[in-house]
Amino acid sequence: MSPSGAELLRKIKSQIQEVDPAAVHEQLGNGAVIVDVREAEEFSVGHIPGAKHVPRAYLESRIEGVVPDRDAHLVLYCASGNRSAYAARTLAEDLGYTDVSSMTGGIALWKDRGYEVDVPRTLTAEQRDRYSRHILMPEVGTEGQLKLLDARVLLLGAGGLGAPTALYLAAAGVGTLGIVDNDTVDLSNLQRQVIHTQDRVGEPKVDSAEATIANLNSDVRVVKYPVRLDASNVMEIIEGYDVIVDGLDNFPTRYLINDASVRLQIPVVSASILGFDGQLSVFKPYDGPCYRCLYPTPPPAELAPSCGANGVLGVLPGTMGLLQATEVVKLILDEGEPLIGRLLLYEALGATFTELKVRRDPECPVCSRDPESITDEEMGVFPDYEAFCAAAG
Repeated sequence: MSPSGAELLRKIKSQIQEVDPAAVHEQLGNGAVIVDVREAEEFSVGHIPGAKHVPRAYLESRIEGVVPDRDAHLVLYCASGNRSAYAARTLAEDLGYTDVSSMTGGIALWKDRGYEVDVPRTLTAEQRDRYSRHILMPEVGTEGQLKLLDARVLLLGAGGLGAPTALYLAAAGVGTLGIVDNDTVDLSNLQRQVIHTQDRVGEPKVDSAEATIANLNSDVRVVKYPVRLDASNVMEIIEGYDVIVDGLDNFPTRYLINDASVRLQIPVVSASILGFDGQLSVFKPYDGPCYRCLYPTPPPAELAPSCGANGVLGVLPGTMGLLQATEVVKLILDEGEPLIGRLLLYEALGATFTELKVRRDPECPVCSRDPESITDEEMGVFPDYEAFCAAAG
């Protein structure tokens, strides 16, 4: 005869270790890993400070990502101590965790004892629906989505690279997107700059991009900079942003943004395109090389799109822009391995990717020094650009 639910629960509790909330309270911050196995809605109402959230329904698939050490001291809790008992039995018997206990009485008893409870900021019902596929991912979840909503990303250019990057960052819920571009929409842009539309030809690109983003996601605030980036405004514009997306097509401004971002220690996700070829890297000051480490002097003139009109496959900016957006999200979430110290080359005709290592130059005129020592007069200066560009042409 099968046991009743109450009998099964009693049996399970006799097989696991239970711990009183007072003992758990003493262990906060002292090596114990506290895991809340309730549902997301319950967790958002209030939880034990520092608790990690792994819903019981996803325990088997997510616990290893949250607590990879099977010998860690784990304390599980739920509303009243029942779900956490079942979860503790699962971790101990099925997944091999060696030091697991369930908190008696759950968070209800914890509150009755007068212990502190964190009431986190959470997503609205509409946001939970919009970002539901992110929330299902253990690398993102509610906490990661809130990071995205709080993030400030500056896009340099609303052209070929900036267009797809802006669209997907907006769709992902990056809360503030700054856009620097002093150009207007031209009919020739529409072959690749997918954020603009035919009826907006002649409008400022920042206005066109803002309109598209507003229709895509009302969570996103667009800050427009309809100016040309130069030494007189670069520090004021980029300060306060978490990540910079470089979609520029000229070397003087790339050197300038490199120097300013090193000085303010802001990571830059940089990409470039030409013909059927693209390249991508992440320059995170002092964690890896900077742009000057990669290009102490400008590349050969024939590889400089800003020196003259060059063709580009219309879909190529989409490929490279989406890779840029992916690197931005990884930086915001602090997940994965961003392309720091690596240069990714994409050749569309052969559908091949090549990765090159890039090392910091100990003699770099910028990132080898303290950021405070970089002067306004030095920023963006590099050898003979005028002569270099003339050679292309």
